[in-house]
Amino acid sequence: MASSGPLIAATLGATSVSALAIAFWRNAIGAVVMAGPVVVRNPRQFGKVTGAEFRWSLAAAVALALHFACFITSLQLTSVAAATALVCLQSGWIAIFQLFRGVRLRWPVLVGLGLAFGGVVTITGFDMGSSPEALVGDLLAVAGGALAGIYTLAGGKARQSMGTGVYTTLCYGMCAAIVAGMALLAGQPLAGFEATGWLGILAITVCAQLVGHTAFNYLLATMSPLLVSMIILLEIPGAALLAAAFLDETLPAGTYVGLAMILVGLAVVVLGQRGSRSARRTGEGAGEERLAELGTD
Repeated sequence: MASSGPLIAATLGATSVSALAIAFWRNAIGAVVMAGPVVVRNPRQFGKVTGAEFRWSLAAAVALALHFACFITSLQLTSVAAATALVCLQSGWIAIFQLFRGVRLRWPVLVGLGLAFGGVVTITGFDMGSSPEALVGDLLAVAGGALAGIYTLAGGKARQSMGTGVYTTLCYGMCAAIVAGMALLAGQPLAGFEATGWLGILAITVCAQLVGHTAFNYLLATMSPLLVSMIILLEIPGAALLAAAFLDETLPAGTYVGLAMILVGLAVVVLGQRGSRSARRTGEGAGEERLAELGTD
């Protein structure tokens, strides 16, 4: 998962591939791959999707499409490290959405949220002084994180009664269709790229969409959601290190302080929800909490 940001930035910088083309192909290919096992084993599952399941899947797909549009575009405007850290605020946004829904959060969660969003202010403050373009990229990444939170919550509703294969096929497929419409309106091509561009799209799809998400789905079946959440947070320093090593990305010292604040803050949020998560392990909360561990990048 940590390779997602650097791979996308490298592909956008070295080829003619557009941001929405990356979003389209990773979801379209992901939908086809995820549909395979369901079609082979029990294709009738697709006919059993209820109206409520379809509506929640559609809501998740819309949020996911907008998430990818914001996040991938942000990588063209700001640093890989900043964009990745800001979009990883997904778990923080979920906690905030739960707060607005009347869910009482434990005080460590509130402290963690304050620290994480303090990191956002630190990063955007430094980028505001460096370039307006970087600031726009930061804001897009923040929006991408909020949209990822909405995608997760909507997906949690759908997944209460849907299998993983059916849900991901439906969600990824609709997301690809929505992105295709966005690309048409924005005038961004979805094909006609050079060979290196297609290789970049393939690498992003395999590493981030298939291997990354599949691995975390497997880990959720064999490890505690808390531990998987902590592993996912390693995407923040991982992306920064990869961008520094392969893209020669250097950042102001203050930006690294912001990255650290977000990482520590989100870790506190995850750990702070441990008690309440165990109390909500059954019923409605179970599907949402489990899905909330998954990243989207």
